[in-house]
Amino acid sequence: MAIPNPIDPKSRLRESLRRNNPADAPDSQRVCNRIDLWLAERPELAIIAAFSAIHGEVDLTEMIARHPERTWVYPRITGDHLTFHAVKDPTRELIRGAFGILEPSPTLAEVALETIDAFLCPGLAFDPQGGRLGRGRGFYDRMLSASRNAAVKIGVCFPHQIVPDTFMESHDIHMDEVVSEEQGAGSKE
Repeated sequence: MAIPNPIDPKSRLRESLRRNNPADAPDSQRVCNRIDLWLAERPELAIIAAFSAIHGEVDLTEMIARHPERTWVYPRITGDHLTFHAVKDPTRELIRGAFGILEPSPTLAEVALETIDAFLCPGLAFDPQGGRLGRGRGFYDRMLSASRNAAVKIGVCFPHQIVPDTFMESHDIHMDEVVSEEQGAGSKE
C-alpha cells in the first residue's frame, strides 16, 4: 500500500476534517429519517449493507430496528477486505473488531457480496458529484468495485460532511446518491 503524500489534496482534506470534527456528534435521527423516506421509495431493496458508526458518523442502529422487513448485513474486516454477515439485532450481535469498530460476530452467517442490493456507506466527506472520501485504507473502494453493478451505493453523512470536492482518483468508487438531513443535499445529477 502506498504511503499517502502529505501535500496531496486528499490528505490535506482528511487532516482538516479530522481536526475540525465536532466533539459531540450531531443527532443521527434527522439523517435516519431521510433514510427511512429513501427506503420507503425502494421496497425492492431486500438485502442492505449497513455500518457500525464510529465517532463523527451517523448511527443507524435505531433506523435499522424500524425496518425488520429488510435483511441487514454488516461488514467484518478480514485481512485487507470486508466480508458481510447478516445481523438481526445490532445491539447484541456486534463485537469489537479491527480498529475498535463493532463488527458481526464470526459465528453469524456470511452473505455473498453479489446478493447485496444496496450499500449504506460511511465516509469522512462526500461531494455533490457522488465522490466519497474514506479514511484512507481502501476497504470500501475495494469492496464496492467487486460488488454487483446494479447494487445501489449510498453515502450517509451529516450536512457538515458535504464538501465541494473529495478529489476522486481512478480507483475511487462514486456513490449513486448521498443522503443527509437535507433533501437532495448530495444527490448526483
